[in-house]
Amino acid sequence: MQCSVQYNVIIDEVYAAFYRLTNAQQQITSYVFDVIRSSLPRMDLDKAFASKDDIASDVKRELQENMKAYGYKIVEALITDLDPAPRVKASMNEINASKRLREAALYKADADKIRQVKAAEAEAEARYLSGMGIAKQVSKS
Repeated sequence: MQCSVQYNVIIDEVYAAFYRLTNAQQQITSYVFDVIRSSLPRMDLDKAFASKDDIASDVKRELQENMKAYGYKIVEALITDLDPAPRVKASMNEINASKRLREAALYKADADKIRQVKAAEAEAEARYLSGMGIAKQVSKS
């Protein structure tokens, strides 16, 4: 997962921003990784894709709380990419393909059922009409 963080120095906290942290970018990166590592394992892949905004909000909230003490304001945190491992992608593709094949089989079975019901109804109607014709012949004789 890739996250982009926009931040700036709080004007009244320039001294803290300059002297309290040696490397603000590294500290922010550490906090981002910490939030993502605590959020992501509790989700399956589909939920992770759907919850990118929630994760970004969590990252922003956590960073705002922690970085304010160092004189930094977090403007925005954005999840820019979620790229699962190739094996996971292949598994997801296989799952989706299986779901599609199952749906197709269900639709085909429903169509076959409708065809059989209609054929049986047609056969019953034909036998009924045949019986009516025979009954009319018998009544005339």
